[in-house]
Amino acid sequence: MQDVIGALGGFRGVRAELLVVLKKEQPLTATELASRFGLTPNALRRHLKVLEEDGVVRYQREVRGVGAPVFAYRLTETGESVFPRRYASVLFSALEALQSERGASSVERVLASEWDTLAADALPVLDGLPLNERVQLVAELLSARGYMAEGEALDEHCATLRIHNCAMCEVASRFPEACDVEARQLSRLLKAKVERQVHRQQGGELCAYSVCTATNSNENNNDVPAAMSATAPAAHGLSTWDEEQA
Repeated sequence: MQDVIGALGGFRGVRAELLVVLKKEQPLTATELASRFGLTPNALRRHLKVLEEDGVVRYQREVRGVGAPVFAYRLTETGESVFPRRYASVLFSALEALQSERGASSVERVLASEWDTLAADALPVLDGLPLNERVQLVAELLSARGYMAEGEALDEHCATLRIHNCAMCEVASRFPEACDVEARQLSRLLKAKVERQVHRQQGGELCAYSVCTATNSNENNNDVPAAMSATAPAAHGLSTWDEEQA
């Protein structure tokens, strides 16, 4: 978390950490946030007020089951932009020109080139590691590139990889090929079947993948948290693993 916080411009201390927590878990109420920081809700609201005045957070009324509505906080578009997105400003116009001149396949090749560099460095280290260690290491490598990723082992053969800050989000909004390349390359790095369970481009708060080794690839993954499954887009066509095995 410290690496991410260090990249948040002028925001420091509790306010920077608040932005990180909201990035990962939004929306959250002041009471929920206060419990994470060991502060009273009123003390926490003072920090939220400053962030709101800076235009990086906002709140809205939400109905959560029975009882009165609550006020829950989330990042604004400005708040989302505080987190690093390394390639957007550089790649966007270049990819448009490339697509116009040489077609969509050339865009995919360019998007894959960064992953090729990562794979060249990482694969010798990843080879031979158990799945949970591979997922954790890939999450660390992605975080170092601005993706704010985390891995969670579910059992010996299955894990979850979550990406809270897509460094390519703006590019992916115009070039969905970026998401396809990401899924294929993650399968390559992890040597496992990778299926997207939650997708930011389809309204999710993050991107999340289930990762299963070949031993478990034909079984239904019932261990994906319910909150993730509920927001998952419907599956279309073959999975990444199925495409590579076809």
